[in-house]
Amino acid sequence: MHFISRVALLPFAVLGSLLADAQCDRWQQRVKYDMRVELDVHSHRFTGSSQLTYTNNSPDTLHEVFFHLYFNAFRPGSEMDVRSRTITDPDSRVGDRIVHLTKSEMGGSAVDHMTQKGKAVVLTPLGTVLRAVLADPLLPGRTTTLAYGFYGQVPVQIRRSGRDNAEGVAYTMTQWYPKLAEYDARGWHADPYVAREFFGVWGDFDVTLTLDSSFTVAATGVLQNPEQIGHGYPVGRKGLKPDKDAGDKLTWHFHAKNVHDFAWAADKDFVHTMEQVPDGPMLHFFRKNDPALKEAWEQFPAYMVKSFLFMNEHFGTYPWPQFSFVQGGDGGMEYPMLTMITGKRRLGSLVGVSVHESVHSWYYGLLASNEGRYAWMDEGFTEYAGAQVMKHLFNNDADPYAGAISGYKALVESGKYEPPSIHADHFRTNAAYSTAAYSFGELFVFQLGAVIGEKTLAKGMLRYFDACKFKHPEPIDFERVMEKQSGVELDWYFDEWINTTRKLDYAITEVLQVGEKLRITLANKGDQLMPVDLRITQRDGRTIQYHIPLSLMRGGKPAGSEANAFSTLATWQWTDPTYTFTMDGSLKDIAEITIDPLQRTADLDRENDRVELPEGAGGFVRP
Repeated sequence: MHFISRVALLPFAVLGSLLADAQCDRWQQRVKYDMRVELDVHSHRFTGSSQLTYTNNSPDTLHEVFFHLYFNAFRPGSEMDVRSRTITDPDSRVGDRIVHLTKSEMGGSAVDHMTQKGKAVVLTPLGTVLRAVLADPLLPGRTTTLAYGFYGQVPVQIRRSGRDNAEGVAYTMTQWYPKLAEYDARGWHADPYVAREFFGVWGDFDVTLTLDSSFTVAATGVLQNPEQIGHGYPVGRKGLKPDKDAGDKLTWHFHAKNVHDFAWAADKDFVHTMEQVPDGPMLHFFRKNDPALKEAWEQFPAYMVKSFLFMNEHFGTYPWPQFSFVQGGDGGMEYPMLTMITGKRRLGSLVGVSVHESVHSWYYGLLASNEGRYAWMDEGFTEYAGAQVMKHLFNNDADPYAGAISGYKALVESGKYEPPSIHADHFRTNAAYSTAAYSFGELFVFQLGAVIGEKTLAKGMLRYFDACKFKHPEPIDFERVMEKQSGVELDWYFDEWINTTRKLDYAITEVLQVGEKLRITLANKGDQLMPVDLRITQRDGRTIQYHIPLSLMRGGKPAGSEANAFSTLATWQWTDPTYTFTMDGSLKDIAEITIDPLQRTADLDRENDRVELPEGAGGFVRP
């Protein structure tokens, strides 16, 4: 039993101190990259050197570290290649493309040497992972520096990263450098790159990128030498601009603080513009100099300013000084302080993908849960917040969460649904992964509003952000924040919805007149648990709203937590298959009774959620 279950018994002063407790207080590793990189735009190969400063804040002595070498996925026979060719529903962007790459089209990443305090570090390449046995063990609380050289080849763009993409962008440089794997209470997260997303160490990046001066670069971080660069960046007094046709090289210097990755893109024909968010970041926009893109790309910065303002108010303040929207990649993909998006879109599509990817800055960028283990905490929460942003931007009356519920239901009914707790790479189908990460994750948050109240949920989302930003939260952290915000116990909700494939189906089974009272009976016809919201509509149009808490909640939805007032009935003991209550009234005055009237839950059978009572009806009994 969670300690929160005793909250109702505690004096107010003690309760206040409990509610002030922060979550996400586990230790975090820390890293600092100093990288110097040069790209040959003719051979598409790059070389680099790095000084990596690593602080071990764990209680463990580390004898080895691991790096990700993501570009090695883009080689025939890689785990990404084999998985894509053997899964039943491959991503159409990958399919069998990797196995057909020629030598010049493949990707590659390698570290050619590494030292620690002048001593050699033993390196063992393991496909998309590199094992490095330290020369000296790294003790708890100590810091060490690793010096190494690395090189790689940029693959033809297939998935997220690469060169010469379908829209003609020269370089999308994402997951491109030897990236230190995360180490936490579960140990090393040196997962091979098979298909999914990422998990990184918080730190600071100081990066110089040298390449042909005719290219414009967009990157994570803030440009440190704009007076030397030009290329649409604000310049200093000298206002120097290189000759874009001279063919000489130019070095771009970027610095980023408190991020867990570094991405960049480069193209000869980028048009670079900016738009300021009031009391917020400067937004940068990079697109190809294509007249067909001009109209939509000139209109959509205003939408992004409104999006950032909405997110800052309702979900937490974006902390970095800038954010960039960059044409590149193969759809839309988030990175710290930057997103890569395909740009040949109508305005609505351009805004939609850009809202989703920029909202990731809150859940991927700032909260940064492990996307392999908890993809739904990133994609789903982003979908949840993004739906509100889109509703705000376009003033759409449609239910923004109906699609999440219908997507979840469709996969459940297909028999292919799997528990969201499965590691992202290990779902049997891409459809099961996508539904668990996106539809379920969005549904999970939205549906929580039916449990604790929509106003409580909104406050809880802000509290979660403030308590857990920069701390890699896990499900338990979100659970405890919402328990503290609502005052009810939620372990049943998290345990069953995340770890099982149980199905929700509540029904109205009986409405009868018994003397001067109405007797209403409900039944749990599924194997999933939830509290129940019930609306009784009278013939004169007035409504009565009831909330039936689940006994496992150790309380009920807080008063004032919903836009509409409601009355709380006795709890439904979770082991009971049925629940009966009585109320004053007459059948002749009742027109309709509805479970979950706002349709905020994933109840699989809506037909048994609603009962209409025609005038003169003698009652209702479901067969």
